[in-house]
Amino acid sequence: MIDAETCIIKYLKNKEDVRIDEYVSKSDRASVYHLTAWCKLINDVFTHDSYYIYAESEDNEIVGALPLVHIKSRIFGNYIVSMPYFNYGGAIGNCESIENQMMQAAINLASQLNVEHIEFRDTDDRCDLFPVRNDKVNMILELPDSPELLGKMIGAKKRSQIKRPQKEGVKSIVGGVELLDDFYFVFSVNMRDLGTPVYSKRFFLEIMKMFPDQTNIVILKLKEKPISAAFLIGHKEQLEIPWASTIKEYNKFSPNMFLYWEVLKMAIEKGYKKFDFGRSTINSGTYRFKKQWGAIPKQLYWHYWLAEGEDIPQLTPGNSKYRLAIKVWQNLPTLITNFIGPSIIKNLP
Repeated sequence: MIDAETCIIKYLKNKEDVRIDEYVSKSDRASVYHLTAWCKLINDVFTHDSYYIYAESEDNEIVGALPLVHIKSRIFGNYIVSMPYFNYGGAIGNCESIENQMMQAAINLASQLNVEHIEFRDTDDRCDLFPVRNDKVNMILELPDSPELLGKMIGAKKRSQIKRPQKEGVKSIVGGVELLDDFYFVFSVNMRDLGTPVYSKRFFLEIMKMFPDQTNIVILKLKEKPISAAFLIGHKEQLEIPWASTIKEYNKFSPNMFLYWEVLKMAIEKGYKKFDFGRSTINSGTYRFKKQWGAIPKQLYWHYWLAEGEDIPQLTPGNSKYRLAIKVWQNLPTLITNFIGPSIIKNLP
């Protein structure tokens, strides 16, 4: 056990670091988003400053890591997130005391930057230290050894739903960056229909350039038109689907079932042991969709340090004060939403 009192807390700003990444790669509790490349990527694409806090022992061994991104917006506020845009972040260390020291260093930094709050996106419960939101879970599926076994797991009814879009002539394509334009077309139309600003295409391109062997895109096409799409990121034994979209006019023949079947089949064939469906609210429609594949909920704990007088933020589409803006956005052409969306969404974590 490392003696936490002998540790030195340091931080990097907008840089990658091989030593930290080696530590992250060996940690069972680390996600792909703990790699330092994300902080540099977010700075390059969104211009947000990153402050990667890490702990060193007396012999210069890395013993803890905590990625942070500082977001400052006139509309949405001034705050820090670990990590924005994704479900995972938070402190990982050789012991709880080291993690606490790194979070205290984050609080000291927050005070220097005059931020309103810090959001630590944890999978560990620290509610004895911080206020917490625990209304979300990630849905994780332990993958069988073959697609055939997966088919047996889901049953005949689900298999028939998977076949329905195929009978309509829908075809699937699995690939990489060459499918990015198709993915972005489907994704941007779906986000507009949901009333949500869209990320820039460059964001996805930079992810694929950063992780060429760990990223994939799956596209469904009907008569050569992309109608459904998934963006996938792998890390160690787990494949994650941070983004999936379907153009709503095609929902009548359930392409989502076929899309996820193709994604899961690919995950199994590539040797992944787990599949991360992403976060959902318990008993919501997306929760029930993911559960039907056999996914098990994994509790998420989003902890908050709050500046004096501040409340836990509600930067979500469910916030009533955004209702009118969402309705307006849904009626804009994608030419406009794709142009102005990235400058808005970069400030929403």
